[in-house]
Amino acid sequence: MESKNELTSTLHLSKQGSAHSPAGLLDEYLASLAPSDLAVISQVIASGGVSAMVLISTGIQKGARFLLTDKATIGRSASSSIFLDDITVSRAHAQIEKGAEGFYLTDAGSLNGTYVNNVQATQVLLKHGDEIQIGKFHLLFVIGIKK
Repeated sequence: MESKNELTSTLHLSKQGSAHSPAGLLDEYLASLAPSDLAVISQVIASGGVSAMVLISTGIQKGARFLLTDKATIGRSASSSIFLDDITVSRAHAQIEKGAEGFYLTDAGSLNGTYVNNVQATQVLLKHGDEIQIGKFHLLFVIGIKK
């Protein structure tokens, strides 16, 4: 009797073949926006770190943007500040909270993990242009430099 080999594959949710830096991804995304959308994001950048924004760059909610001023929850729960409707996202997946040095992303014990610039993170201080991956979603972080 012949043995059958099982074929297994691993699903890697990051963008394949991208040689771009995270800041380069943000620049590409911003270049594709309409002038009115770019004006809104430019105001966040000009805020000097008072506020920040998360932009969904891939997924069914591509183009959605979320203003951050203090704390935001991210997850599949409808009560999340940033609602990502996909089974790859935990109900309470992560949160972004403003601290003394800036905005921190903290994984909330999610099943699939939270990644920043393709590196799994439990807590990280976000920088302008960082790419956050939560499930199938890729989000870009926008913040101005403190003056």
